[in-house]
Amino acid sequence: ISKKAKSRAHLAKFNHRVVSFMRTLESSPPRRSTQHQHSATTRSIACLTQLTISKTHWLSTQHYTTIHKSKDKMVLEARKAGFKKTLDSADGRRRRNDTSIQLRKNKREGVMAKRRAASTPVPTAPIASTSSNDNNNNAAMAPSNSSNAQRRIYSPADIPELMELLHRQDNAESCLEAVRGFRRMLSIEKNPPVEAVLSCGVMPALIQILANGNNELLQFEACWALTNIASTDYTKCVVEAGAVPHLVALLSSPHADCREQSAWCLGNIAGDCAELRDVVLNCNALAPMLQNIQQPANDSLLSNVVWSLSNMCRGKPQPHLNMIQPCLPVLAALLQTSKNNEILVDVCWSLSYLSDGDEQRIQAVMENNVAPIMVQLLDAGAPSLINPIIRTLGNFVSGSDAQTQAVVDCGIIAKTPALLSTPGQRKVVKKETCWLLSNIAAGTHQQINAIFKERTVMSTVVNLIQRGEWEVRKEATWVLSNIATGGCDEHVMGVVEYGAIKALCSILEVADSKIVLVALDALAAILKVGTKNGSNYAVLVDEAGGIEMIENLQEHENEKIYLKAVDILEEYFHGEGQEDENLAPSDNGNAFTFGVSKNVNIGMFGGEQQSQQPFYQQQSPAAPLQFNFANNSTY
Repeated sequence: ISKKAKSRAHLAKFNHRVVSFMRTLESSPPRRSTQHQHSATTRSIACLTQLTISKTHWLSTQHYTTIHKSKDKMVLEARKAGFKKTLDSADGRRRRNDTSIQLRKNKREGVMAKRRAASTPVPTAPIASTSSNDNNNNAAMAPSNSSNAQRRIYSPADIPELMELLHRQDNAESCLEAVRGFRRMLSIEKNPPVEAVLSCGVMPALIQILANGNNELLQFEACWALTNIASTDYTKCVVEAGAVPHLVALLSSPHADCREQSAWCLGNIAGDCAELRDVVLNCNALAPMLQNIQQPANDSLLSNVVWSLSNMCRGKPQPHLNMIQPCLPVLAALLQTSKNNEILVDVCWSLSYLSDGDEQRIQAVMENNVAPIMVQLLDAGAPSLINPIIRTLGNFVSGSDAQTQAVVDCGIIAKTPALLSTPGQRKVVKKETCWLLSNIAAGTHQQINAIFKERTVMSTVVNLIQRGEWEVRKEATWVLSNIATGGCDEHVMGVVEYGAIKALCSILEVADSKIVLVALDALAAILKVGTKNGSNYAVLVDEAGGIEMIENLQEHENEKIYLKAVDILEEYFHGEGQEDENLAPSDNGNAFTFGVSKNVNIGMFGGEQQSQQPFYQQQSPAAPLQFNFANNSTY
């Protein structure tokens, strides 16, 4: 190893011997002859002089920090306890609660959290018969049998006219045209004039229309307009205006299109934030939602209601389990019976939101026997299904050992090689799959055995650590680390055979301090097992360039990394049994000496003159700094 590492280790021994020497002087008998006292004083002065020269030389060569091993171990144990179940069963596996993971998780969900009413289903006969003149610029929004010439495009400049039409209570057609005009303005794809519409005071009128059950088409248009407002940054305005109770009531409307549009609007509100989601749940929206799922009028309504339900399940802090638990059997039934891929995707995302938490939440979801169905759905190969399924199963295996075993028994491990190595597989799928495997690897020895039984799993994980995308490499590193720190000796030796040491060493030069510590933990555990079983794993670390990397980590700005690196170097790469005679104090009969190099001289003013050769490079018989890496060495 480098001279720097040797110097740190030797300085620690040097300080220890100096302290021992000083204690010897302090414990000397109080009564001595004058000649004896004179001799002791002479030796003391000589020793302290040698101490000053020696320590000055060491510090001029390199800046060192005294290593407090007890503090080191306390800090590392505390860190490990928060990371891995193998070290603290109470806080077993990692949860996805930190900000970076949540942001990544919401990247996809943000797209689906709110949808503008751009694909409203074709209204049924009662509504379609009176809306033949509505040919919106977005043709999918509503049916139209009239030409573009018959359709009027409204702008914010027409708001006063529309407000006048809206207040003609005696003319239903005028009121309908006004509401439709506002809805058309709000249906613009880019920068709809929401502020202008809200500032004119139309919101109370729209909500009043929702409560009017005499005109289903007018309700439909008003609900459509509110849906588009709720899809913008002004969602809270819809809630504060008191629309939610009326929208919930519309979920029980005899008209399927009104039910679907109200569910859509409530989905936009629930998807805005946890606060508004709870408003929707507290207004008892869940029961009529589930009724529409169990008795859907058409596929379009079912699809939109399931999507809205998924928004009622998502968000942090999570909804109270008792409040949302009634939807679990309904979602499980859909998972088993539905053939609609879009519906299955929303169901799986809903289950992933509900199972992201403690063991109680996980058990509530697993009790509905969804794990076997999800594992089977992986064979369908639908790309949009894989991510939510792996996320949900990953949540399951982050629970108790029994919950993890239930998923393992479903055969999930056998599915992972294809998920990790299929050409063109998305990065997020490989990342989530490695995360799932890392949680299994943090389980029992039986569960780690199950990983090894799938022969290609470990080789694929090791390959991903060295050649995968960075986010995938991090999660794959956790797989090896959990096995190395929590598995038995046979498991540790098994990952070494798959090339774990080289893979872990490749992580030591990355900028992510957290994952560097994970890799160091794994290497320390591997070296410990090697020492215990007589396997010279230190040579493999050396061949992988790991020694130099660990030495460089002694200069890392993160103190935990520095302490861990020094600990590994001292424990496994410092020649045991080779006493450094250059530091050992000796008595030449007249004074104690500390073996300072003859090349070290004291200058005119007591300063140290530069020696011809650095202290740590001297290879004299008095300073044997040799390290033997033969197969029979002990590290």
